[in-house]
Amino acid sequence: MKIKVIDRSGTVMDLHYESGDRLMDVLAELDLVEATCGGECSCATCQVYVDADWLNRLPPKDELELELLDELLNTRETSRLACQIHLSDELDGIPITVAPAE
Repeated sequence: MKIKVIDRSGTVMDLHYESGDRLMDVLAELDLVEATCGGECSCATCQVYVDADWLNRLPPKDELELELLDELLNTRETSRLACQIHLSDELDGIPITVAPAE
């Protein structure tokens, strides 16, 4: 399975994943996000923009994710923290844009 990623320089790439992988881990493996906290949902350095047509396939943001996103400058309605997204068969092909570093 794969995700379509646009990195911070605008480069488009397809990244492969296994069902159950965390999006943050897939992106951090290629240094596309910092993931400073290692996926503990405490740093918000793994912010991504999810294509709006795919948002309904993701679980809703929990209170902690909402609080962290609220502290960032470059958020959008489609902002998510990659550490909170577990990839599945249903997300095969999901387009993701890596948000600017804060």
